[in-house]
Parts: sequence; C-alpha cells; structure tokens
Amino acid sequence: MITRRLYRSVDSRLGTSGVLRRALAKVFPDRWSFMLGEIALYSFVSLLLTGVYLTMFFEPSTADTVYDGAYEPLRGARVSAAYASTVALSYDIRAGLLIRQAHHWAALVFVGAIVMHMLRIFFTGAYRRPREVNWLIGVTLLTLALLNGFTGYSMPDDLLSGTGLRIIHSVILSIPVVGAWLAFLLFGGEFPSEVTVPRLFVSHVLLVPAALVALISAHLAILVRQKHTHHAGRGNRDRNVVGSRFWPAYTLRSLGLLAGVLAVVFGLGGLVQINPVWIYGPFAPAQVTSPAQPDWYVAWGDGALRLFPPFEFTVFGHLVPAPFLPGVVVGGLTFTVLYAWPWIDRWRTGDRRAHHVLQRPSDRPGRLAFGAAVLTFFGVLLLAGGYDVIARFSGWSVTSVLSALRILVLALPPVVAAVAYLLARAVRAGRTAGVTDLTAADVRGGIAGETAEPPREPVGVIRLWRQPDQTWCWQWSAPDAEPLTSNERYLDRSEALRRARISYPDAPVEQTEPPVGWVWPVRHRPGPGSRVAAAVVVAALAVLRRRGRRGRGSGRR
Repeated sequence: MITRRLYRSVDSRLGTSGVLRRALAKVFPDRWSFMLGEIALYSFVSLLLTGVYLTMFFEPSTADTVYDGAYEPLRGARVSAAYASTVALSYDIRAGLLIRQAHHWAALVFVGAIVMHMLRIFFTGAYRRPREVNWLIGVTLLTLALLNGFTGYSMPDDLLSGTGLRIIHSVILSIPVVGAWLAFLLFGGEFPSEVTVPRLFVSHVLLVPAALVALISAHLAILVRQKHTHHAGRGNRDRNVVGSRFWPAYTLRSLGLLAGVLAVVFGLGGLVQINPVWIYGPFAPAQVTSPAQPDWYVAWGDGALRLFPPFEFTVFGHLVPAPFLPGVVVGGLTFTVLYAWPWIDRWRTGDRRAHHVLQRPSDRPGRLAFGAAVLTFFGVLLLAGGYDVIARFSGWSVTSVLSALRILVLALPPVVAAVAYLLARAVRAGRTAGVTDLTAADVRGGIAGETAEPPREPVGVIRLWRQPDQTWCWQWSAPDAEPLTSNERYLDRSEALRRARISYPDAPVEQTEPPVGWVWPVRHRPGPGSRVAAAVVVAALAVLRRRGRRGRGSGRR
C-alpha cells in the first residue's frame, strides 16, 4: 500500500508511468553472448563496493613510517605509509584481505569482460551504423579500465608495482620533445616523487571512476534508445527484436547473473591469492623483483618492450629512444585503429545502411582473418610479458625463450590469419552451422572461392483474428518455421496490422479464426448479484471509516 501510494505520488508529479511501462516492455535477445556486457557492468559494481571499503583504510602517502602490524617479518621496518596500510589491510583489518583480493580479481574480470564484449561486437559487425557512437564509448571504457587498473595496481608502493611505474616513466620520457614535460606533469618531478602515490589515488578513486560511471550511463541510454541487435534467424529482422521482455524474464535472468558475478569475484578473493605485496617488499629504486610480470591486461605492453630490439634513431635532431616504438607507437596505433574502425569498415565495404541484424563471423572472412591475426599478435606479446617466468618453469634459458617469442610474434599472426580466412570461406561456402560441421567438400569449395546462396527468409503470412472480447491479435507463420504470435491485443484491426507490418512488411495478410491455444480469456461482466454484494461491501467500509473518524475526534476532545 505504501509503495503504491509513493509511486502514484511520484507519477502524478513527474509522469513516469509511460516511460516505466515502455522500459519494462523492452525486448532483449535470448543469447548468452549478449550477457558479456552485463558481466562487465556487474564487475564494475563489485569494484565500487569493494573500493569504498578499501578507501577507508588505505593511506595514499609515501611518508616514512615504522610498520608494527601482525606480519612478523616486516615488523620494525621503515616503509611508506601506503605500503604499511596495504599490509595492514591484509593482516590487521577484519575482512581486509578478502576485500582487497576480491577488488583485484574484479578488476581482472572487468577488463576481460570488456575485451570479450568488444570482440563479440567486432566479429559480428555490431559497430556498424547507427552504433558508431556506442563503439567509441566502448573503446574509451576499455582505455579507462586499463588506466584505472594500472593506477590501482601501482598505489601500494611495493617493489613489483614500483618497477612497473618506473617502466611507464621511462616510456613517457621516450616521447620526443614533450616526454620530459609530460613525465614531470604526471609524476610531480623526478621519479620516484612524493606526490606520485597521492596523484594515483585521486585518479583511481575519483577522476576515472566518475568518467566510467558517466560513459556506462551514456552507453546504456543509447542502447535503450536505439534498441538491441540480434543474430540472424527466422523472423529476426532489422525492424524487430526477438527475445524476452525486460520484466520479468530478463530482469530475473540479469539478477541471477549479478549474483553469479559477485559469487565468483568473492570466491576468488577468498580462495585464490593474488598480489601478495608483503612478499614483494616495499619499493626501493635500486632493487627489482625477478621473475616479475604485471597483470594480464598490461602485460602485452611489457612484452612489446621486452621483444623489441634496442633500436634508436634521430628525427630533426631529436633522439627517439628505444622504448618509444614498442611502448608508445604500438599502443597508440592499436587504439587509433580501434577508434576509427567503423569508418575504416565503411570505407572498405561502402555500406552506409543502418543494421540491427548481426553478421556471422564467417560472413566477412577478411575481417575475421584480420581480427585473428591481431589477437595472435597481442597473445604472443602477453606471453612475452612473462618470458622470465616461462624460462624459470620450463628450464629453458631466457635467451632461447626470447628468441622463440621474437620469431612467433612475426610468423604466427599471418599463419593464423590465413587459416581463419580459409575456414571462414569454407563455412560460408557450405553454409554450415560452424567449423565442426565442415566437410572436405566445404573446405575445397572455400579454397576455390565458391559461395553458397544465402538462405532466404521465408515471406510467410500474417494472420489476423478478432478475440471474443472484440480485440485483435496477429500471428506470422511460414513453412518450416515456428509461428510468432503477438503478445499484445489491439483495439482495432488497422492497429494490429500496422504493428505486424513493422516486422514483416512483405508478408500477405489473411483474416482467420483464433488459433488453438492462443485465445485470450474472455472478460465477463459482473452479474446483478455481484454488483449488489460489491455495493454492500463499499457501504460497510464507508460506515466503518466514518465511525473511526468519530472515535478519533471524541478522543481528542
């Protein structure tokens, strides 16, 4: 009762009922790959929840302090306040280690879900018009997620994260002309600086999260405004969306996914150790850990620095140091291509139409081959970011592992691209469901360049009928296809036909009797006895209410 009154009060002032009704009726496709974006969203929720807790105990300062906590090997040592508070979170604060490790795992899942979500968008062509703006927002979200992950990873001021900061400082210094100025601006002076950790803290807990919240809100608003894409299939067209309504089916499914993400994040935080800073020790400029590797989402940058030969050159009298090409150009070129990709694809194909039905990856063999080559390239760089770890556990020498990875980073991407291209052409030639269904004839046809005729969507027929309560419904049916029946009733025939034409503009129309099993219940009007009983109940309630008012009035006197 209280909730209903509150809703009516808000609706009478803001008129939210129409907006809410349309939002609850929005349809989302029933496919697991569309949940990758929600995994990223719920990982971000986990980051916010755990980050608020950690902020209460972390001290963003490099001031010297004497550690006197529960960790015996470090007791009495002079360390920075940031490092001491991180170790205290792990050993002295109740649930501190659980929350800290869950926060770290949530960051890994967050970036991984964004990458998987963008790969789904890339290989299915979901970046095409009219969704270029959402693609740009997604690339920016990925950039900010990488930045925030690195700043959070670097704040504890331990030896491993300090080494990573020193590498980033060197990469920024390698930028010709402006590198020294940028390094001084970002780090507050020569490295290490007393203001570096406080600046990382402000960026990590305030600036970047605010930008992430704003971009995620814009991303969701555009998604709702434009409607969701869906995969090709019978009845799936650019003018409709086939799936489940937001309420209740999709809402319950999404809440279940939220609970699953939280369970996984906190399960990993409680059972799997990550970033044990008490083992690494406090940061010291003259020391470095070995073997050492960063988190996976920035390991490719470290791998590029390790694989690239020490090549330096001069441009207009300015020295370009060795870290510039692998540390700045590789990452800068990658994100430039990502931002420009919708327009590169439009220029390549000449397709300027709006699309709401997704492509199969095999429909565009060239795009699939390019994406597979880029993923292979960055996969080898990611492995190179831990080549010292590989050498330690494999028993090979560091030089042998480095030489093998240098060969693989150049030779493996073209091979993977060629295989992906031929398999995509074979799938397209045979029109099979996937690679596992390919036959030898399909492979030969793909190599020869043969293509099968794409299956034509059956035109089908639209059937209209009048319900016993004088409302209208429609159903689309075609041979060898499941019939699709409207889940709404319309007051007149023209409105029902107009709604059916939105999804199936070319199908012929026929008027028929209601199909078996789809007759809506008839609304019966109450009889005379029911009306009399209702009048008696209303009169009794009125009398009781009046007596209650009189009783309260006499009590006041």
